[in-house]
Amino acid sequence: MPMTVALFRKLEEVDPQLRGVLFAIFEEIEQQREETVTKSEFNELKEIVRGLAEAQRQTEKRISELAEALKQLAEAQKQTEKRIDKLEIIVGELAEAQKQLTEAQKQTENRLQRLEIAVNQLTDTVQALIQDHSKTRIQLDGLSTTVGFVLENEAYKFLPALLKQEFGLEVQGKLVRKYVRDKKGEQIEVNIIGEAARNGDRFVIIGESKAQLSKSKIEEFLRKKLKRLEGVYQSELFPILITHMISQPEVAEFALQQGIKRVYYSYEFA
Repeated sequence: MPMTVALFRKLEEVDPQLRGVLFAIFEEIEQQREETVTKSEFNELKEIVRGLAEAQRQTEKRISELAEALKQLAEAQKQTEKRIDKLEIIVGELAEAQKQLTEAQKQTENRLQRLEIAVNQLTDTVQALIQDHSKTRIQLDGLSTTVGFVLENEAYKFLPALLKQEFGLEVQGKLVRKYVRDKKGEQIEVNIIGEAARNGDRFVIIGESKAQLSKSKIEEFLRKKLKRLEGVYQSELFPILITHMISQPEVAEFALQQGIKRVYYSYEFA
């Protein structure tokens, strides 16, 4: 340790030879102390250097990890940019699709407007046709009625002779067109009706005239006329049909199967 002033003064009081020995001793002690301190500090320095090296290693490791993280971040950024590019492409495609859809919608609306106009025109045309058809039906109904009347008028004249010739029926009075009451008391129109007799038996002629005879018209005659008149008269009903033509060859046979006595054709009234 360094000499103090007091110790130095004490040494001056010592014999010079002894004082030299003491100085030598103190120098040796001082030198050993310095060497001891230097080694200790060196060891501490080594520990510090070792710690710094470890810290440097940890720092380098963290820097390496940070560099890797930055690398991954850069890659992620790259992938993000790619996705953004794809998204931009998709958005662009969607925008183009929206544009095309808007244009298509506009064209569809234009077509719908044209279609609506065409439908309205067609509706007007159909309405006009319906009106014309109604007029035509009225005219045809009138014509059919006229034809029916003509056919019935011919039947009134020629049926008595035909019925007598074929069935031996004597028509009593005249065959006529008139309204009669059915079994419910309701009025129905009969085209041809009249009384007839044969060998003391009496009959009621019930006839219907159709310009063109079909199965459906035969069934209608049976349902609307004959069924409603069953039981109204004490005499037996004698149903007949008069027509210009039949719709199918089997119609006449069908009429006979349903109980119709005879189908007369207009050409027979000559």
